[in-house]
Amino acid sequence: MPFLHGFRRIIFEYQPLVDEILGLLAIQDAEQQSALESPACLGSDRSQLSAVRRVLERETHSPFYQEAVSYALLKVTELGLVPAAEILLEFGADLSFEDPVTYYTPLHIAVLRNQPDMVELLVHHGADINRRDRIHESSPLDLASEEPERLPCLQRLLQLGADVNAADKNGKTALLHALASSDGVQIHNTESIRLLLEGGADVRATTKDGDTVFTYVIFLLGEMVCSNTEEAQVINRFCFRVTQLLLAHGANPSECPAPESLTHLCFKNFKRHFPLLRFLLESGATYNCSLHGPSCWSGFHIVFECLCSHLSVSEDDSFSTDLIQKGQTVLELMMASSQAIQLPSNFEVNTSSCRYHGEKIRTLFCSLKQLERSPQALKHLCRVFIRQRLKPWPVDVKIKALPLPDRLKWYLLIDHAAARHEDL
Repeated sequence: MPFLHGFRRIIFEYQPLVDEILGLLAIQDAEQQSALESPACLGSDRSQLSAVRRVLERETHSPFYQEAVSYALLKVTELGLVPAAEILLEFGADLSFEDPVTYYTPLHIAVLRNQPDMVELLVHHGADINRRDRIHESSPLDLASEEPERLPCLQRLLQLGADVNAADKNGKTALLHALASSDGVQIHNTESIRLLLEGGADVRATTKDGDTVFTYVIFLLGEMVCSNTEEAQVINRFCFRVTQLLLAHGANPSECPAPESLTHLCFKNFKRHFPLLRFLLESGATYNCSLHGPSCWSGFHIVFECLCSHLSVSEDDSFSTDLIQKGQTVLELMMASSQAIQLPSNFEVNTSSCRYHGEKIRTLFCSLKQLERSPQALKHLCRVFIRQRLKPWPVDVKIKALPLPDRLKWYLLIDHAAARHEDL
């Protein structure tokens, strides 16, 4: 078996020379290195480096020399001992040598141990910056994107020319790795995501399983249901920030199919995700399926469906008032996004099952249908025009700065005392 064969060769064939090299550098085992001993102080003493050079000159023609010096490079890479690594490379250490247990190359290990200077050294000596390991198919950039602590390596790899859109056999890019590795609570790869996007990462990247950049955001928003209040707030804040970054770089949150559409999810849960839905709509996200239009799914239909569903089971006045208020705001935001309203064909609302506040829902629906059938009122056209000219979002600060009466500012803001994104 290759695994056992490689492991046996370390122990019986080239481990003694590896031990001698590491011993000269005062390194017994990188995994057991004392926390009190600074790696920067190891392997940098001139006499130690001279001793290593003498041993390598002596053993150049010995059996298994190549494996020994290459394996020693893996060990000094873990600790970021750049001077020692330079000598090992000078004496023939193989940059493509794989750890017999993990199958990682020195460059992979440098990233995993967050050693940006070592990353630069290895790349300058010819290490394949986009090489994937044999087990997980991860590139150095993939590994760097998965942990916030590896941000220095991510920056260095991008500066050195790593392919930001290289994908593994499943179509997963570094950007998708950064999103998939974020749990929204303890691991926040927001800065990594920002760097990748600024480096040209494609927001349209899709895996063979159909996962997109919004798949992971949708998953985390679903996790909020089972989280405590504090965790839910942290996840919500993370998802909001990531969505801001993705939309700023051209991501489309309203794509088909509906389960992969962030806009669709926010419409279905507009009470819980109101600030995020407001942001999406004010950032230009379509309130219908962006591919098939309202015949596929429509925000208007979903909002009325949710209103009827929730108000048929609860007579709590505070709950109903808040829900209707948010629903009305969402409807106005959709209407204010364009001069022509796109309603689904034969759009009707059945309030017979709505035991409470059915009349309010019918009033909302009738006003919407009337607006569709009639020529647009001048105030509506003005609101659409002004809001469009004030983008990009957020427009609230810009509206408040306008030399207009408060009543007009309120009309332009479409706020209705609802929750705002600053509360996140």
